[in-house]
Order: sequence, then C-alpha cells, then structure tokens
Amino acid sequence: MRLSGWVPFEKASQLFEDFMGIVVSKSMSQRYTEQAGAAYIVLQTEEVERIEREAPLAPAGAEKMQVSIDGAMVPLRHGKWAEAKTLVVGEVQEPVKEGDEYVVHTRNLSYFSRKETAQVFERLALVEIQRRGIENAHQVAGVNDGAEWEQSFMDYHCPNARRILDFPHAAGHISLIGECLYGEGTPETQQWVSERLHQLKHAGPAELLVELRSLQNEHPEQTAVSGNLAYLEKRLSQIQYPQFQAEGWPIGSGIVESGNKVVVEARLKGSGMHWADKNVNPMLAIRNILYSDRWKEDWPKVAAQLRHQAYQRRFDRHASRSSKATLMQSLPTVADIVQEGPLEPESPVIPKKPKVNPWRLFKYGRALYQRPDPPKN
Repeated sequence: MRLSGWVPFEKASQLFEDFMGIVVSKSMSQRYTEQAGAAYIVLQTEEVERIEREAPLAPAGAEKMQVSIDGAMVPLRHGKWAEAKTLVVGEVQEPVKEGDEYVVHTRNLSYFSRKETAQVFERLALVEIQRRGIENAHQVAGVNDGAEWEQSFMDYHCPNARRILDFPHAAGHISLIGECLYGEGTPETQQWVSERLHQLKHAGPAELLVELRSLQNEHPEQTAVSGNLAYLEKRLSQIQYPQFQAEGWPIGSGIVESGNKVVVEARLKGSGMHWADKNVNPMLAIRNILYSDRWKEDWPKVAAQLRHQAYQRRFDRHASRSSKATLMQSLPTVADIVQEGPLEPESPVIPKKPKVNPWRLFKYGRALYQRPDPPKN
C-alpha cells in the first residue's frame, strides 16, 4: 500500500516482489491501497464531525503560518475530467537573502486533497486546519489566486488572516494588458510588462493603477484593459506587495502549485491513467499521508480502522444467527483496536494426525469372516 502510493500499482507489485520475495498481483495491490485510503477518509470525516460537535481547543500553532489552496485536473474514465482541490499549510520562515533579493520560504508542509465541491471541501478541510493549530497561530496569511471559492474558504476558516494575491497571478493580468496594447510576445510588451511588475512589487499598486485607468480612457473599446483593471482594483488590499514583504510574508503560492504537481498530478495524471470516480479520493488520501510525512503516525489508525471494518463484516454475516444488539455490544471500536497495539505472533500450531476416513472401514465388498493367519513357528 505504501509503495502503491508512490508508484503505479504494477510497478509497486514488482518492487514488493523484489524486496520481499512475495508475489502480489496488480489488482490486489490496487484493491488494498484503495481500501486503506477509504479507511483514512472515514477516520478524517469522523474527526470533522467530532470537532463540529465538541468544538475542542486547537493545538498551539506556529508564529507565522501560510494557508494556500488550489485545484488540479484529474483524468477519469470515459474521457471525463474532475478537479482535485488541495490545501497546503506551512510555517513561514524568516526572510533570507538570495542574490539581490530577500526570499521567504515556507517549511513543514502538510496536505489535504479531495475531489469534492468547494462547499464540501471547505468543511472537510477542517480536520487539517484544526490539526495544524491555525486558530491559535500568532499570524496567518492566505496566499492564493483570485478565485472566489478560495476567498470563501479563507472566510470560513481564518477570516482574520492576511489576504495576499499570488504575485504571478497578478502579473498574468498585467501581461494581458500589455499584449493588448503592444502585441503578443513583442519586445515592447516584454519591456512594458517588466517595468510595471517591478513597480508593483517594489513601489505598490497606487501609481500603476493610475496609469491603467488612463489607458482605459484612451482605449475604451479594449475590454482586456478594462476587465483586468477591474480585477486588480477589486483586490487592491491583496496586492500591497511592498508591505507584505516588509512584514516577512511570501507573495507567491508556490507551495500549493508544487503540491498540485507532486501530490496530485505525479501519481494520478500519469501516461495512460484514467481513474474510476470512486477511487480518486482514496488515492489522494494515501498521497496526503505520504507527503505530509505522517505514515508512522497515521498508519496504525488506518490499520485499526481496517480491522474494525473486518470485525463489522464478520458480525454482520452472523447477525442472522444471534441477536444483532448482543453482537454489537462485543464489537471492538477503532480506539480499542489501536490500544491493543500490533498483533502478537501466534504460537505454532502442531497439526493433529488426520483421522481415518470411516468409509475405509466399511466392509462392503469384503468377506465378513476372514480366516486368521496361521501361527508362526
């Protein structure tokens, strides 16, 4: 299962055979991995329900934390595609000088991914938000692009967080204005865009927006100018990049862009891959455990959940023979199974000597009376 989270199922089966000398088919590798991922989803969903019901205190968060979210497309069967949304949470480090500029890195990253609607994803992601202590972090910044569902996510989980529009995303809108005015890929466009981005990053948006409004008046027929200007004006508080950098915040959402690539696309968007809809989330769950570096912490819980489900199926099969209420009283919970720890190795069982088949003693076809053997001298 762990190998199948890293590499395709067939390759995982080959590696397992090479390492352990045990032959496991591709279909078995896939089935067990998806069952483990589905069990982890059950555990996380139950934890969300517990948090909503009991409202427990969140653990202490770090001094400065970053929250970024985005989506990546996953190929499904029959030529369909679906968006897998990913949340990345990390701890913001002190700025370090790289070349001529100071750069801010975000470390200790953790991931939560699901193929769900924005509303469902927003709710289920509570398990990771609570786990990382976002509620109790001293400072939080949401570095995202301008999608409305992402801003709604921030409103739900950390409304007081600093909102920062991903700088490359803002740069893309300015580039569209330059291409409209000077042509796509021309030297004039490249120089104009480069100068405006430097101004936005180091001097702020005030003078830039004045210039863009003037261009809008000069070219009222150009919707690319008016549309992208309106986009930037609506997010004026999110493009104050000199202030954000002075406060030590990252101005790019690279952690979630790379998260889309390594967590989602690297495993679910390989050559020739097409996923059944029901199998996407289990695989995303396994990938989250691996890339959040929580295998040793979370795998015992997943194993306990799988054993609990096996107990449940066994009790359901025998429910017709006895009172189901009585059976349920003796059904162990996941917590009980986790406390039991790993199973102790069983003592070897000495096989009993097989009994003689009674049909072999039947005398049909034999004489009922047999002359005794003569005595030996």
